[in-house]
Amino acid sequence: MKKIAILLSTALLGFSTAIVSAHDYKVGELMIDHPVARATPPNAPVSGGYMTIHNNGSEADRLVSGEAAFAGRVEIHEMSMEGEVMKMRQLVDGLEVPAGGEVVLKPGGYHIMFIGLEQQLTEGETYPVTLVFEKAGSVDVEFNVETIQKMNENMDHGKMDHSKMKQGG
Repeated sequence: MKKIAILLSTALLGFSTAIVSAHDYKVGELMIDHPVARATPPNAPVSGGYMTIHNNGSEADRLVSGEAAFAGRVEIHEMSMEGEVMKMRQLVDGLEVPAGGEVVLKPGGYHIMFIGLEQQLTEGETYPVTLVFEKAGSVDVEFNVETIQKMNENMDHGKMDHSKMKQGG
């Protein structure tokens, strides 16, 4: 009986580890860490999407668009301070991911806007999104829905192991 309990515990631990690493994706030389969408109140028309994109290649790439069935459109945005005013603008030419570098999409900075939501995004749900890169092509990712508090807790990805990513494309 003890052996069965140990085997079940080991299997569950391995399964939970697989879930964590399954939230990172790879397409070409790009690695996408922990895509999350912000939970919304009822009837909210928009939500933000966040992640870190690493480029292990020798050439820059560019996030140029996205598609999501749960939103009317997906746009790439930037928030920045102009004087004492926070401004948000769409990056119509996309967002460059430098060669050998990374871009962090986070609240108050670069982010994805899911516009014209079909429904409320509730913490714990997941939604498929297709991200399109200029050189690497398309990759299907799952955005986990989290509250802003949970996102802030999870923002430190520096200690993550990026060697076991899902291959997309």
